[in-house]
Amino acid sequence: MIRLMTIEDYAEVYQLWLSCTGMGLNTLDDSQAGIEKFLRRNPTSCFVATTQERIVGSIMSGHDGRRGFIYHASVHPDYRHQGIATQLIDAALDALKEEGIAKVAFVVFARNKEGNAFWERLGFQLRDDLVYRDKTLIEFERFDT
Repeated sequence: MIRLMTIEDYAEVYQLWLSCTGMGLNTLDDSQAGIEKFLRRNPTSCFVATTQERIVGSIMSGHDGRRGFIYHASVHPDYRHQGIATQLIDAALDALKEEGIAKVAFVVFARNKEGNAFWERLGFQLRDDLVYRDKTLIEFERFDT
C-alpha cells in the first residue's frame, strides 16, 4: 500500500535508508528535524510503501514552484523487483503534476550502478551536459550507505 509519509514514520524510514546501499545521508537534512521541515514544506508529495504494517519503501519529493526534485527513493532489499519503487515514483510524479510541476530532477551517485540502471529503465535521462555543484552553508556530517 502506498500512502503519504508523516513524521511519525521517521524512525522506520531512517532504518530503511540505512538498509539501502548507494545512498548519501547527512546529520542535518536527514535528521528528524530536517525531515519534519521537509514534510511541512511538501505535505502532499512524500510517500511510503507498506506491507503488513511495515514500511518497505519511501520517496521524498518536493518542488520550488518551477522544478520538482526527488530525494531518497528507496525500497528495502528484501522487497525489490515487485514494482514498489515504480508505484512510489508514480505517486510522487502524480503529486508534483497536481501542483503544476512539469519537470523533475534528482541526483544519483555515479557509483550506484543498480540505481542508475533502474532510473534509466524508467525513462529518466542522463544529463552529461551539466555539472552539479553545491556549497555547504552549515556544517554537517555526511555518510554513505
